[in-house]
Amino acid sequence: MPDDVTLNPLERLSARLADDLTCVDGLIRTRMASENAPRIPEVTAHLVGAGGKRVRPLLTVAAARLCGYGGADHVKLAATVEFIHTATLLHDDVVDESAQRRGRPTANLLWDNQSSVLVGDYLFARSFQLMVETGSLRVLDILSGAAATIAEGEVLQLTAARNLATSEATYLKVVRGKTAALFEAACEVGGVLAGAPEAQVRALATYGDALGIAFQLVDDWLDYGGAGDATGKNLGDDFREGKLTLPVIRALPMADDAERIFWRDAIERGRSEDFARAQAIVTAHGTLEATRREALAWRDRARDALGALPDNELRAMMADLADFVVERAS
Repeated sequence: MPDDVTLNPLERLSARLADDLTCVDGLIRTRMASENAPRIPEVTAHLVGAGGKRVRPLLTVAAARLCGYGGADHVKLAATVEFIHTATLLHDDVVDESAQRRGRPTANLLWDNQSSVLVGDYLFARSFQLMVETGSLRVLDILSGAAATIAEGEVLQLTAARNLATSEATYLKVVRGKTAALFEAACEVGGVLAGAPEAQVRALATYGDALGIAFQLVDDWLDYGGAGDATGKNLGDDFREGKLTLPVIRALPMADDAERIFWRDAIERGRSEDFARAQAIVTAHGTLEATRREALAWRDRARDALGALPDNELRAMMADLADFVVERAS
C-alpha cells in the first residue's frame, strides 16, 4: 500500500475502512449474481467493475463506525446504497442516451436499453431485500424515501430540460433529488444503525446533503470548465443534452441579445453544437467561478455539520473528504 501521505482524502478514508469495504464488495458480488439470468451479473459487473469511487457506501461505513457501531449490518446497508446508485446509473444512461460512463462504453451501448432498464430494476429489488434484512423500519423508511426522491429528481430534470425558464430553486431540487438524496441517506442510516443520539443522526444527514450538493455542483462546473476524464463523461454532455445547470442558469440573466439567441438555439431547440461558445459565455460572465464558489459554500456546510459528531480520526477524514470533493474544481 502507498504511504499515507501519497493518498488523497478519499483514498485515506477507504484505506482506513479497507476491511469493511472488502466485505461490502464481497456482498455486492454475491447479491448481484443470478442463476436464472446470467446477463444480470454481466451487465452489473461491467458497471461495478469500472472503477467507481464507491463514495456512497464508504459514507455509510464511515458514519456507522464514526458513531461507534460494532456490528455487521453496516455492510448490508453500504451494499444497499451502492445497488441503488448503480441502478440509477443504468437507468440514467438509457434516458440520456449516453455512450460513456466512468471512461468506458455504457451498458446500454454494449448490450441494449432493455437489459439496462431490467438489470437496474433487479438491483433496486436486491437493495430492498438487503435493507429489510437489518430489521430496522427507520432504515427502510430512509432508504426507500431516498429511492423515491431520486426518481422524482430525475423526472424533474427531464421536464426542466431545454427550458430556459428553469430557476435556481428548481435546479437545486433536481440536485437534491438526483445526487444529494442518496448521499444524505447513506450517512443518515449509518448513524441510525449505530443507535447514535438524534442530534448526531441529523448532523450526519446534513453533512451528506451538503456534500452531495457540493459534489454535483463540481460535476456541473467540470462539464463546462474541466477535463473529460474528470467526471468519466464527455466534456459538454450537459450542454448537448439541453440540461440547465448552474453555470448556464446564472449566465442567462446577463445575456445580451446575441447570447439569448444562442441559448435558445442551443438549449431549447437543440440546434447548436458550438460548445466552445457556450464555454466562452459562462466564463466571460463569471458563472463558472460563481458555481465553484457555491460548491465551496456547501462544502463549508458539510464540514460545519460534523461539529456535532464524535471528535475522532474518522470525523477528521470525513472533513477532509468534503475538501477533496470540491478540489476537483480548482
